[in-house]
Amino acid sequence: MGIIEIDQQKAHITIVSNLFFYGNGISEEIRKNAEDEINDMWNAPRALLWLNDYPYLVCFNTKVFLFPDLTPADILANKNPRNNYVRVEEFAYGNISFVDGLHSNTGYFKVENLYKGSTTVAHEYGHTIGLPHPSDLDLRGHGQPGIMYPRGTLVNPEYQYDPTKQAGEAGGTMHPKFRKVYQEDINDLGLGHLIKKKVHVIGKFSNRYHHAHLNNDRPANAPAWA
Repeated sequence: MGIIEIDQQKAHITIVSNLFFYGNGISEEIRKNAEDEINDMWNAPRALLWLNDYPYLVCFNTKVFLFPDLTPADILANKNPRNNYVRVEEFAYGNISFVDGLHSNTGYFKVENLYKGSTTVAHEYGHTIGLPHPSDLDLRGHGQPGIMYPRGTLVNPEYQYDPTKQAGEAGGTMHPKFRKVYQEDINDLGLGHLIKKKVHVIGKFSNRYHHAHLNNDRPANAPAWA
């Protein structure tokens, strides 16, 4: 979730977001890696959006903060569309990081998924601003995967966990570290449509506080937006 700022003088459109990390797994290393990953990856394509026959550079300005004393009331009271809240823990149901649906501003990340270069945070951020997983998860013959492809996607061997494995077997699916953001991902945000409607917020308030997951309290269904 974030706000859309338009600078006509510089011809920039900027999506401004804050992520607040809470939970037992937070650290300065995770905070910095997450902030760098979102900004580096989403700004990498130097994507353009045409408004009134003029090209605007689409930029992303995301800041990540540690909030160890966050309470459910803090999230429930939030009315700032810049703000997103994510619990970070060693253990997560389904062994995955997730957010609470498309356009949501809350979620739960597993520490193991947050190593430098994992692309997990950039992928989940894409869900918060409205991007789903692609419907066709067989990318063989189509080059490097985009940021919104989930784990399990079939890709060319050089983008697999193990390039020597057959597609679909253990090690023969996409390694998330190979995902990248393309101009097409920015196009799919529909920023031009939002701006024409004078809507300068992207995403919605889910404002859900997550308690730490416990091994003996696993739900029947895994989160949908991983």
